[in-house]
Amino acid sequence: MKLRHVIESQQFTVPALMELFNLADGMERIVARGGTGDYSNRIMALLFYEHSTRTRFSFESAMSRLGGKVITTENAIQFSSVMHGETLEDTVRVVANYSDVIVLRHNEIGGAARAAAVSSVPIINAGDGKGGQHPTQALLDLYTIHREIKTIDGVRIAMVGNLADGRTVRSLAYLLGKFERVKIFFVAPKTLQMKQDIVDYLQHHNVWFTEEEDLRKIIDEVDVVYMTRLGPLEREKTDPTRFYIDESLMKFLPKKSIVMHPLPRANEISPEVDSDPRAAYFRQTRNGILVRMALLASVLDV
Repeated sequence: MKLRHVIESQQFTVPALMELFNLADGMERIVARGGTGDYSNRIMALLFYEHSTRTRFSFESAMSRLGGKVITTENAIQFSSVMHGETLEDTVRVVANYSDVIVLRHNEIGGAARAAAVSSVPIINAGDGKGGQHPTQALLDLYTIHREIKTIDGVRIAMVGNLADGRTVRSLAYLLGKFERVKIFFVAPKTLQMKQDIVDYLQHHNVWFTEEEDLRKIIDEVDVVYMTRLGPLEREKTDPTRFYIDESLMKFLPKKSIVMHPLPRANEISPEVDSDPRAAYFRQTRNGILVRMALLASVLDV
């Protein structure tokens, strides 16, 4: 699989996804033996205009396992050059001279696409803007479903929480729309339901979906519960128990189903769920290293 940039979920075809997942499977063997030195002559620049400990560490771990070098910042918005008015495009042009790939997390929707338009090295979107995209998170989420449920065609998934602003659920919805017989339950307060652009996309691709306001009503119908956070203001305005999962609710979740979360969590999953074998969110983070290793290898091998 040859990739130039990783900007949005829509760019991946089903064959490309399966090829990526096969490559990620191979990366698990590389991690088990302590990594490889195949990319010892390559440098990854992490250019983060927003903080994100997990995404940053995941990419750093992935590049280190591949034997590459890392230069990093999670305070790019405080660069002296940015404070003096340097554009994202100029910053990317400069950082591209220092590295072989740039992993960019930007505070504006479309930041990754702007960077890719001027960069001389591959750009990987690590999240852009509130309500934008987070394609690498969506890829590792889909890979987790692929590994845990053993199929993506026909999967039934509940996406729970702040769906209007969530980059992870938006990006995952784009990917799920590429598969057959998928059913999506959007579980959120009315004011935080999935935005119209995703609804239009799913309708265009004939993907079944419905909107709900209480996880308890549909938990026995799904293969995957994908939890996300409600902000404190949203929690004050609604009944948070409708978007919460604990040991008592897990009794209604089918035995072969799983619970996922992009993390960090707040108050939407009880810690007592952690010991349940259906709690997949920590396995999900490990899968993220494998997928990001596969993505890095793909763009660096072009």
